[in-house]
Amino acid sequence: MKLIKFLPLIIIVVVCIFFFFSLNNDTTKLSSPLVGKEVPEFSVDRLLSNETMTNKDLISDRPIILNIWSSWCIPCRAEHDVLMVLSELYDVDIYGLNYKDNKVEAKKFIEGLGNPFKKIGVDTSGRSAIDLGVYGVPETFVIRNGIIMYKHIGPIHMNELDEKILPKIKG
Repeated sequence: MKLIKFLPLIIIVVVCIFFFFSLNNDTTKLSSPLVGKEVPEFSVDRLLSNETMTNKDLISDRPIILNIWSSWCIPCRAEHDVLMVLSELYDVDIYGLNYKDNKVEAKKFIEGLGNPFKKIGVDTSGRSAIDLGVYGVPETFVIRNGIIMYKHIGPIHMNELDEKILPKIKG
């Protein structure tokens, strides 16, 4: 009977231990089942024109970056300068997929911070991002010949650009 009195305390200790160890997990290391596979089929309207953007736009023998972003996303703002550097200094096409955003706000974001993207698709429903296995924004994919080579979860910082993204682009 005395053990029953301590049961809530034991449960709390077990839960605390679980949370303590989960804090050490690096979510950027989550693997994607799509790495090594073709980009899923999609077709979305473009942000800055009346055309569409599809998965076929991401087929090239050159490396392509696909960045999922939103104007309401604070980490996306922090990452944007890195994308601008990437677009100006390296020979890589960057495509954007604007995720569950207001078109007017998305345009203001690009007009205010600059446009590193060759094309920007608008995924208002979030369906295309879900098909890509996106957990949240920002997320970035390195693609070659329509095949996903690498997935980066979270904002790209300069050290991650040098250590993770550029080797995938060059390799």
